[in-house]
This record gives sequence, C-alpha cells and structure tokens, in this order.
Amino acid sequence: MNAAAHPSTATARIAMEDLCQTYWPPVYAFVRRQGIPRTDAEDATQAFFLHLLNSDFVQTADRDRGRFRSFLLKSVSNYLKADYRKQTATKRGGAVEIFSLDFDAGEKQYNAEASESVTPEQLFERRWALTLLQNTVNQLRSEYADRNHLKLFDALEAHVNQNAARLPYAELCDTLGMTEDAIKQAARRLKLRYREILRTEIANTVDSKDDIDDELRQLMNALSG
Repeated sequence: MNAAAHPSTATARIAMEDLCQTYWPPVYAFVRRQGIPRTDAEDATQAFFLHLLNSDFVQTADRDRGRFRSFLLKSVSNYLKADYRKQTATKRGGAVEIFSLDFDAGEKQYNAEASESVTPEQLFERRWALTLLQNTVNQLRSEYADRNHLKLFDALEAHVNQNAARLPYAELCDTLGMTEDAIKQAARRLKLRYREILRTEIANTVDSKDDIDDELRQLMNALSG
C-alpha cells in the first residue's frame, strides 16, 4: 500500500483516510451480509474505520502482500469477531462519525447484490471491484468534462467496457459531428486513458507495481463469479 510507505508520518494517515473514504462500500456490504441490521451496520462501519485509523494499522498490514483490499477484509472480519457492539459504544447516535458516507446508496447497492448464495467475503470482493471501476470512470469523466468533451465521453462510455447497449460508431456521427474514423480514434484514446487510470487506482492499493496485474485479475474474477 502507498500508505505504508511512510508509516510514521501524517501523510500516511491522510493517504489511509482517503482509501477508507473511497472503499467503505465493500466494508458496509460485508457488515450487512453478516446479518447485522442496517442502523447497527452503519454505526459499526463508522466505528470500524475509527478503530482502524487509531490503531497501528500500517504496522499490522501484510507487508508481503501489501494489498489494502486483503488487509481491509481481514481487519473488518477480525473487528466483527471481537464484539463490535462493545467497540461501537453500542448506542445509536453514540458512534463517532469520521466520514460522511452515503449509506442510502450503500444500502441500495447491498440489496441489489446480496443473495443467499453469496458469502460476505464474495460480496466484499465484488463490491470492491465495482467501486474501483466506478471510481475510474468518475475520474475519466471528470477529465473529459474539464476539457469540455463531456458529450464525447457520454457517447463513448459504453464502448470502454463493451456494454451491450453501446451504439455503433457509425450511428454516433451525426450526434457528435465527427467522422466514423475520428470517433474510432477518440474511442481508442478513451480506452487507453481508462486503462491508465485503472492501473493507477490499483497501484494506490498495493505495495508494488509488480502486484498490479495479479490484483487486476483477481478483481475481474470477483466480477465474473
């Protein structure tokens, strides 16, 4: 993890806070899949991150693997086993909120993905992968918006992941005012930039660039399972 590079500095804590803020949805989904009611799960999620950030989280991370995904899953699993009700100060409203989290969205995602056949660990892995991919798309969209190319992005976004609803390039010519060849070139640039951002996002959660490809494979496996 990049956050482990400077374990004794404020920079490391800020980096870890950013990761927690970004990747809380899989934690919430994991907690809910344990059968914990929604309101208790919200408190437990907030309390878990408070516990994590106040502990020696950097020193306890798995340095051999260095993957924040694996570390976070192991940490929340251990946290729940250690009587989370006691650690959360138990009362609704008594837990300290360190992040502003959209639990309505988290609950909606949970209800859409949870099923009796899915284990908490599988749900965590799937929600992690989906969160990472959505963060990648959001960043890419922001870049195109900054260049006043949002219309182009919206027209070609479905081509990034080969969405079945994507329109053929030829049908986009009139909408975009571009030739088919120009649209194909724009789509190639979009896909290339998407892959660059995705790899950077993954790099922020692993300890070594050598782990990026393997981590990417595991994420894709989580989505296909």
